[in-house]
Amino acid sequence: MSLSTGNQLRAARALAGVEQKWLADTSGVSVNTIRNMEARGAEPITSGAMTVRKVQLALEDAGIEFLNHGQPGVRLRKVD
Repeated sequence: MSLSTGNQLRAARALAGVEQKWLADTSGVSVNTIRNMEARGAEPITSGAMTVRKVQLALEDAGIEFLNHGQPGVRLRKVD
C-alpha cells in the first residue's frame, strides 16, 4: 500500500518514533517538504510521486507498514 495523506504520514512518523528532520535527512527531501506533506491533514498529499515514494521507503525501513483498507492507516511491521 502507499502513503496518501498528511495524517497518515504524521501517524507513521509517530509510530516509528522519528522527528521530521530525521525523516527528511533519511529520505533526501527537505524538512519543509515533510512539514507541508503533514500539513495536508486528511487531504491527499500533493507532492510529486518520487518525493512521496522516498518518504515512504524511509518509513518502511524504520518498520512502518502502510495500510489502505478503505481508508489510509499505518502499523508497525511484525517482527518474526
